[in-house]
Amino acid sequence: MATTVLHKADTRGHADHGWLNAYHSFSFASWYNPDRIQFGVLRVLNDDTIAGGMGFGTHPHDNMEIITIPLEGDLAHKDSMGNESTIKTGDVQVMSAGTGIKHSEFNPNADQQTKLFQIWLFPKTKNVTPRYQQITLDLTEQKNNFAQILSPNANDAGVWIHQDAWFHLADFDATFSKNYEIKKEGNGLYVFVISGAITIDDQELETRDGLGITDFKTLEFTATTDAKFLLMEIPMEQ
Repeated sequence: MATTVLHKADTRGHADHGWLNAYHSFSFASWYNPDRIQFGVLRVLNDDTIAGGMGFGTHPHDNMEIITIPLEGDLAHKDSMGNESTIKTGDVQVMSAGTGIKHSEFNPNADQQTKLFQIWLFPKTKNVTPRYQQITLDLTEQKNNFAQILSPNANDAGVWIHQDAWFHLADFDATFSKNYEIKKEGNGLYVFVISGAITIDDQELETRDGLGITDFKTLEFTATTDAKFLLMEIPMEQ
């Protein structure tokens, strides 16, 4: 029998800094909820909107796998490894912070906001050599499908990280249904609805709701409306 934890959209932490409007699924910065520290190795799921021309100044990270998924607009990136690039809607970026990196992120467009998810996972191995990777996704692969965008394997679809995790993006038409099978025994699944509404077995989820699920082998996903959502399969033990 699957075990679930439901995080409704309106229960998330919220901070509006003017230049940054951020929603936190898990405790972050000044928002602390002792019941919402992490789900397995998933430590941060931030839903950020950055105003035109604004961004995060140079700041450090270590021993964290950091995944950024732009939803609207562009994000310019610069880091201490010498990488300078811009990620756009339809891209995915990953940094293995490992022994330590510094980076900055900003919206290069003065007349357009940038929306993105930033996700942090605890790594499987500490103090690895820092690394950076970004790819452009084929959005057609997400239509009525679970399109893999991240895995532990460098030769597999999507980016790779130092963790036994698999991420998929899905774009379902209303009433479409498909089963998801767990890839590694003992892993859990955290599902986040980007837009629309879905049901997972009998659990209904709406836009920006999150659901953590453990102790299952197969789950049935059905779109109540046209819906886009992110699946994050992750280890439950850090």
